[in-house]
Amino acid sequence: MTVHFIGAGPGAADLITIRGRDLIAACPVCLYAGSLVPEEILSHAPNDAYIVDTAPLHLDEIMAEMITAHENGQDVARVHSGDPSLYGAIGEQMRRLDELEIDYTITPGVPAFAATAAALKTELTLPDVSQTIILTRTAMQATAMPNQEDLDTLGKSGATLAIHLSVRNLRKVSTDLIPHYGEDCPVAVVFRASWPDEKIIRGTLADIQEKVRAEKITRTALIIVGRVLEARDYRDSALYHADHVHVLRPKKKA
Repeated sequence: MTVHFIGAGPGAADLITIRGRDLIAACPVCLYAGSLVPEEILSHAPNDAYIVDTAPLHLDEIMAEMITAHENGQDVARVHSGDPSLYGAIGEQMRRLDELEIDYTITPGVPAFAATAAALKTELTLPDVSQTIILTRTAMQATAMPNQEDLDTLGKSGATLAIHLSVRNLRKVSTDLIPHYGEDCPVAVVFRASWPDEKIIRGTLADIQEKVRAEKITRTALIIVGRVLEARDYRDSALYHADHVHVLRPKKKA
């Protein structure tokens, strides 16, 4: 028996990987995070599958479902939104499975920041603009930030920032980042990237809070901060430059 942690992707049902889809189809038990995983994903499960929405369950109750499946010799599709390695809360589940000596696998999914960049039609790593992306969040009631991971510290890098789980904390985001990026630095807040009700709000560190408040967005949104959002005059990448030579495109003989 194996528990398969599966990243279902950012929201659109067809953005799940083929491996993830096939694992769901093969498992008689499916535990899914109902608040963020679209119901269409469950259509891949067997007709007689035991399906449980874990959104209202606490960790002990989720583990009890896995233990029961283990006792019955049934594989479990444990379906999380996005990619389970990012804010997926799978660490504590895997730790308990290790203690119970229950086998598990992890299937990656399309992360929210990638779907957000696609919605914005933006490359997050542009030559001479930004070559670094920092995936982070701000401290909220449930989770504090470890030392040196606050936005004031990270902002000193000038990197492109993908800030998760923080749309209700936009005032602090702006306050911490304006000294490093400037009030005019472009910001995009994308609500439910890739879902049918996706919404994009663009602004600057100076005005994004008011724009998001006007749209009444309080959850399920990702914040992108950085000059890549407005860049137009960046140089072309060396990768495809006619004079750039590499092993697959050696220098032509005169």
